Amino acid sequence: MRKDETLPSSCPPSTRIQFFVRLFSGVNKTLVLQADSTDTVSSVHRKIELITGIPALTKSFGVPGIHQRLIYRGKQLHLEQTLAGCDVQHDASLQLVGRMRSTRHPLTWKLMSELIAVISNSTEGRLIKKMLSKILTMTPKDETKSEEYLRIFIYSSVPAHLVKLYVAPSNSEFNNKDTADECIREFIKLCKKLLSDSIYAQCVHIVLEFCKLLRGAAGVDDALYGFCRSSLADIMDWYDTDAMDVLPLQDSFPLVRELAARLSCTLELSVGSAEFVGLSCSDVHEFIEFMHPVRSALLCQEAFDCPFTFPLLEKGNGEAGSKRFEMHNYKEKIEGLHHIFCDLLDKLELCLEKLETRLGLKEKEKDEPNVLCWSQYLVILEALHRISKMYKGLEEGFWKKMRQRKVSLCFLIVRLSKRSRDYQWILENKKIVNFEVRRDFAMMMLREGSGKNEELYEMLIDRSHLLEESFEYIRHAGPRVLGHNLFLKFKNEEATGPGVVREWFYLVIQAIFNPQNALFVSCPKDCRRFFPNPASKVDPLHLEYFVFAGRMIALALLHKIQISIVFDRVFFLLLAGASDVGLFYFKLAGKNISLEDIKDADPYLYSSCKKILEMDPEMVDQDTLGLTFACEIEELGSRKVVELCPLNSENRNKYVNLLIQHHFVTSIAPQVTHFARGFADIITHPWLRRSFFRILDPEDLDLILHGSKSDVSVEDWRAHTDYKGYKENDPQISWFWKIVTGMSAEQRKVLLFFWTSIKSLPVEGFGGLASRLYIYKTSESYDCLPSSHTCFYQLCFPPYPSMDVMQNRLHIITQDHIGCSFGTA
Repeated sequence: MRKDETLPSSCPPSTRIQFFVRLFSGVNKTLVLQADSTDTVSSVHRKIELITGIPALTKSFGVPGIHQRLIYRGKQLHLEQTLAGCDVQHDASLQLVGRMRSTRHPLTWKLMSELIAVISNSTEGRLIKKMLSKILTMTPKDETKSEEYLRIFIYSSVPAHLVKLYVAPSNSEFNNKDTADECIREFIKLCKKLLSDSIYAQCVHIVLEFCKLLRGAAGVDDALYGFCRSSLADIMDWYDTDAMDVLPLQDSFPLVRELAARLSCTLELSVGSAEFVGLSCSDVHEFIEFMHPVRSALLCQEAFDCPFTFPLLEKGNGEAGSKRFEMHNYKEKIEGLHHIFCDLLDKLELCLEKLETRLGLKEKEKDEPNVLCWSQYLVILEALHRISKMYKGLEEGFWKKMRQRKVSLCFLIVRLSKRSRDYQWILENKKIVNFEVRRDFAMMMLREGSGKNEELYEMLIDRSHLLEESFEYIRHAGPRVLGHNLFLKFKNEEATGPGVVREWFYLVIQAIFNPQNALFVSCPKDCRRFFPNPASKVDPLHLEYFVFAGRMIALALLHKIQISIVFDRVFFLLLAGASDVGLFYFKLAGKNISLEDIKDADPYLYSSCKKILEMDPEMVDQDTLGLTFACEIEELGSRKVVELCPLNSENRNKYVNLLIQHHFVTSIAPQVTHFARGFADIITHPWLRRSFFRILDPEDLDLILHGSKSDVSVEDWRAHTDYKGYKENDPQISWFWKIVTGMSAEQRKVLLFFWTSIKSLPVEGFGGLASRLYIYKTSESYDCLPSSHTCFYQLCFPPYPSMDVMQNRLHIITQDHIGCSFGTA
């Protein structure tokens, strides 16, 4: 402080404060300064000059002839005033502006000066709006020139004068606040309406200026401030990688902090109230948008190692001056963001716990929570998940809390997801979601990947040549044609419709997986579980048949048809490890198959490998087992020796792995590749076909393909059956259910297949079917057998005169030749 700037002795004691000064140049830089509260504004100007080289009056700073002025809370700070006298607080934000003395935009500056005069003196808001509109219509179309032009709006202090008008006291003749409110709102709306998208994005600095001025002058609860903040978030949608340059940390973090406080307050209200309190979509959107530059800035800073560990350890020591202050500033933001994360996560967990309580009472209340008001909770959780990755150990804690709220999370995901890409961040952690969620997302991938096709693909199949003719039809069809609309008719039969298509799927897939056709072999301990046959090359068309098999399985899944077979774990892992390396071409991605994975597929090899690994090292080295460096395989009646590696106690793990890789990877690689290609023909989108198997566990695909493994429940069956012509208490209906109850499990399956063309029910039982079942009363003779309309799940029979007659008729239609299975469990 100069001698002539010494303060009177009556001034209050000095306090050390820090504050921010945003420069008005095109550099888009903000200074962090420290000063005593008794320092004058003039001394701050000199400090700015020392740091930046910008003099108080310059003719060479980007735009010539700028006279420095500092603006705080919409008011200009005079040189002789002290910081305390201007009420500059700790962490305050000041704006360095200037009045142009000479410029290449003289008309623009002249218009700005006229506008400021109108704002200061006019009692008519219409003129202010007209001049604001004129400023925008004069904006250059060239993006480089337009950015400089729009910055003049800030440099000239027009925003500061409008905000000053907004907070100035009104009189009986002129309402300052309403006029300024209308002008600022209309100006920001006109920016979007009159300017091109790219130039509108440059208005981010103007809207940010309004936000900062209004926050200081009117407070964060002010309605106009809220409008400007929301508008700023909308503009930030245009920025991605450069978000932190457009909105520096000192500007973005206060916005995140105040929005987090609003969200926290709403969550707290929701926990404490009887009803659900929905989060504001606008608050959530703004929080997400402003988090981008905050997160980017903290990840790019060099003061602290990332991921952050508490207590924070600085990279450098002994840094002086502004560098030390910059490190302190980053530390404050890092700790502040951690506090925001913990606060929001704790309250969100309580809200999800409340939802679980409501779900538990759902049956009693007959009232399901409105999930739409909860949709924003998942959006916030995704943002918190991103934050958790910035701190060491925080992501594990985040997922731990999510596992505790698994029930409510799964409920929301199932009800809110519309596309397979929704909530992928949650699906990355399979332990957080249940089978229902994983299945629904896999089914969405199938629907999205198959595309939209209105064309009907017609097939006429001879039952006596079922596999061969189906192969030719499916083989020559374009992938998009097969996506949705299949029309099938068996030769010399009248029936058509969905029921016939279901029957065809069942019979064709039964034939594909029939071991006699040499395409697949069943597991020794479970004849319903299959993997590719290494010896399938006995058929010259075997690889084309594997493409056909892949298409059929994908189509069965797409049409939600349970086929009563499952894939062996090895086969599933190979498909899950396949990667797309070209159009409709897959190769194995090298996913390792472990010893435990082959336990069901080859129990003998599993047992042998276990013995090798558990044997005493000396016995292995002495070649007690007489093992060679190779393995023998039998193909089409001939033996072939495949070299592996020397076997000793040190490399027996390698030997076992090579043995497994040969038997279950190398030997069936062509078959798996072609099956995967056929599957990919139905899921045409690369991302979807890469993700389908990865989203599921092996047990998930078992349940989807096979359906329920439980015996058919007569109680569930009866609960999902309606009657046409009969009443539930008619004797024929009572006899029918008594007869079904007395049937064997296999007879019930045959009856179900006769009724619906379904051999295996979905996991949910009859409730998982597309429709309820029906029993129709006919007027036919008692000698007639029951009939069915499988497309509509209808079973039809006349009112038989006795239970014995009905039992005889039902016995005839439940004979083994009516339907068959892949074997017993």
